[in-house]
Amino acid sequence: MTDCLFCKIVSGDVPAKVVRDSERVLAFRDINPQAPTHVLVIPKIHHPTAAELAAADPALLSEVLGEAHRVAVDEGIDGTGYRIVFNTGAQAGQTVFHVHAHVLGGRGLNWPPG
Repeated sequence: MTDCLFCKIVSGDVPAKVVRDSERVLAFRDINPQAPTHVLVIPKIHHPTAAELAAADPALLSEVLGEAHRVAVDEGIDGTGYRIVFNTGAQAGQTVFHVHAHVLGGRGLNWPPG
């Protein structure tokens, strides 16, 4: 999609601080971090939401989750705990409609989120 921010990051048209890059998945630091570790993990192909990605390509959704865990390992938060969040829809806080997992950690994370 030509107007999608994350598609532009994948293509290299918009810079990002990339932390992991595989054949089908990209992970980069959030520009407005909400925790000491806040990395976004996205499929390189455009899907608007997690539900749409799950319906279209469950294996790719699995790759996104696997990369999210590898980010946690690389960032050293896998032993203390981390959160993976998919916001789906505007009311849930999704602002970029290219599915992305937030990997958050490095501090206590309250529940319920809000």
